[in-house]
Amino acid sequence: MFSKIAAVATALVVLPLAITPASAHQLRSDALPMAAAVDLLPSAAESREGYQRTSFKHWIDADRDGCSTRAEVLISESRVQPTIELGCKVTAGQWYSFYDGVTATAPGGLDIDHMVPLAEAWDSGASAWSPERREAYANDLDAESSLVAVTDRTNRSKADQDPAEWLPPLLDARCSYTADWIATKLRWKLAVDDRERAALTEIAAGCGQESITYEAAP
Repeated sequence: MFSKIAAVATALVVLPLAITPASAHQLRSDALPMAAAVDLLPSAAESREGYQRTSFKHWIDADRDGCSTRAEVLISESRVQPTIELGCKVTAGQWYSFYDGVTATAPGGLDIDHMVPLAEAWDSGASAWSPERREAYANDLDAESSLVAVTDRTNRSKADQDPAEWLPPLLDARCSYTADWIATKLRWKLAVDDRERAALTEIAAGCGQESITYEAAP
């Protein structure tokens, strides 16, 4: 994967390539078995009352370098040097959509997925956050698991569903997907309801080799 090393300044730019609940939200966790990580998730009933997608301002240019969050993810996740036009418009690269195992070379068929969808985050605790914290969540570039480039069809199939309702169609992706889901919820101290916890526990039982690390969000 490649990282952006400078702001776009010309018409065409190519860029190079055993823990207790009390310590659950330390700055950075040790590697946790998936089942142990599930146990750390807080429980709460979910409510979508008052939710609007506009409550989460996203695809901003947080560092004011000319590239939106969407562009930043595309640049970071490209497996080859991405081509970027004036205005930080990413026009070519190579992306692996791990939900369905598809490799794409044009960004037009890709969505940037919030690992834990905005509506699900709202249901799970973000409804009580400030607008600034919701904006930080929706544009979280500091954890690789938070945002991911995937084919638009799988992202739209997922919609706002949790792992009790939707898992990636590629079977080999399900353990890593669930690990990323759990890490994101732990990072942002988001809760799970009973049905979601049961699904995560069942998945974790079949993913014995998967471990989870996360860094608590500021």
